[in-house]
Amino acid sequence: QSAKCGACGPGYATPLDAMKGPREEILYLPCIYRNTGIEKPDYLATVDVDPKSPHYCQVIHRLPMPNLNDELHHTGWNSCSSCFGDTTKRRNRLILPSLISSRIYVVDVGTDMRAPRIHKVVEPVELYQKGNAAYPHTSHCLGSGDILISCLGDPSGDGKGSFILLDGETFEMKGNWQNGEKVPSLSYDFWYQPRHNVLMSTEWGPPKAFADGFNPADIEKGHYGSHINVWDWSTHTYIQAIDLGKGSIPMEIRFLHNPDAAEGFVGCALSAAVHRFYKTEKGDWAAEKVIEVPSKKVQGWLLPDMPGLITDILISLDDRFLYFSNWLHGDIRQYDISNTRKPKLVGQVFLGGSIAKGGPVTVVEDKELQCQPEPFVIKGKRVQGGPQMLQLSLDGKRLYVTNSLYSGWDKQFYPDLVKEGSVMLQIDVDNEKGGLQVNKNFLVDFGKEPDGPALAHEIRYPGGDSTSDIWM
Repeated sequence: QSAKCGACGPGYATPLDAMKGPREEILYLPCIYRNTGIEKPDYLATVDVDPKSPHYCQVIHRLPMPNLNDELHHTGWNSCSSCFGDTTKRRNRLILPSLISSRIYVVDVGTDMRAPRIHKVVEPVELYQKGNAAYPHTSHCLGSGDILISCLGDPSGDGKGSFILLDGETFEMKGNWQNGEKVPSLSYDFWYQPRHNVLMSTEWGPPKAFADGFNPADIEKGHYGSHINVWDWSTHTYIQAIDLGKGSIPMEIRFLHNPDAAEGFVGCALSAAVHRFYKTEKGDWAAEKVIEVPSKKVQGWLLPDMPGLITDILISLDDRFLYFSNWLHGDIRQYDISNTRKPKLVGQVFLGGSIAKGGPVTVVEDKELQCQPEPFVIKGKRVQGGPQMLQLSLDGKRLYVTNSLYSGWDKQFYPDLVKEGSVMLQIDVDNEKGGLQVNKNFLVDFGKEPDGPALAHEIRYPGGDSTSDIWM
């Protein structure tokens, strides 16, 4: 019952302790109206996921932001298991960076976790002036109590791999985290592992290139990312780039949760590959491709070859299973990673995607499937789009999924998703032998929101989860 322990600070002592934490009862999701044609601010939705509750699968609270067109995207905490043991810290503020407006909202979820309220707004000018940074993406809390946020570019929309620090008490912007002249030209997600004195960051593209949609010509021009960037954790300097191949677009990066582990995985969107990265005997870092989703030859689509587009990956807290979503093909996969060099596919489920039967796309050659999957229908609703953001319950038995990637790309690849709004689904996981099955009783339909269909993105639980907590 370490979760109830008021005297040990936020989070859990170890990842395995976290697995024994209480079942999630509510979730927070940013909901986006930018690019939907609805002139309303993005908002934070609170969803009841307690099967015993009369409000099961319902949005029970909406916190609208004070501005339009922010593009809320990923979220993080003011403190997490990295501060375990510090009784002065509480996990009571949710950090909401806005990908496009470059605002950062600090939301109070501690006073009333079922009705969050805005605590503070960090305006874009702070990022511009104190860090020459913009387009904030991933935030992680540090053991020091501060909050570290990766930024995708500079204020003019060119790519620039930089980080900013927020004070964990006042949420004032302190300046950049990185030191030295050398920074990568691109950024996206990051994870750190203090026991190996390392931080790893990934690369999407320059905000100018991706902001309004995806142009395949930009790949040829080398605008999109292809590296894992390695930083020295103690000196905050950029020390190495690991090349994963031109136009691979490495996005979400995850170390194993065990803080002693010197390895992890990164999902590459466009090459639809997962690479294992690891520390070598001589102390630098390297990567090897361990999973590849073959492209499908298609007609009736943007290109003749359709990649899976791996957009989100996560690892169960016991480091036994890896999950990822193929946003274009429409499936979620579960791999047994007890041998990290040879992941084994043990679960797969299709939830929409671009190759469903009866749609505009015809698959002419497929190395994996015998036939195109059926459209995905749940509770009478045909789900548009493909599976995207993932979150796993602490015990590893329930996988939650939403299907919006980023409003500019949703509009391009899945126009019906923008018209009809996104969904949140829940998948029952066999976390003994492996296996995935959709829970047919669970649907949160963001197409039915009071102000019109919304695009729901990343999923967080009040007590922390497998993608926000880092153990020291």
